[in-house]
Amino acid sequence: MSAVEIILGIVLIVFSVAITIVVLMQEGHERNVGVVTGGADTFLSKNKARSLDSFLARWTKVIAVGFFLFVIIMNAYLFFGA
Repeated sequence: MSAVEIILGIVLIVFSVAITIVVLMQEGHERNVGVVTGGADTFLSKNKARSLDSFLARWTKVIAVGFFLFVIIMNAYLFFGA
């Protein structure tokens, strides 16, 4: 196993851990669905959750695209470069 393969494997693990953490930090969409369960949201809590959710959603997309491209590049390098 060469140094390049080890580095590519480490970067792949970092991408995997990062996307797992970002996805797990997101809130579910079923939280505080109705007033019957006692969940009355205020204006500030809605905007705070929205900004955090949009931030995490944006980073989920960025990391997922980076992961996808990295896996394709890594496989192409290992298949054609070896």
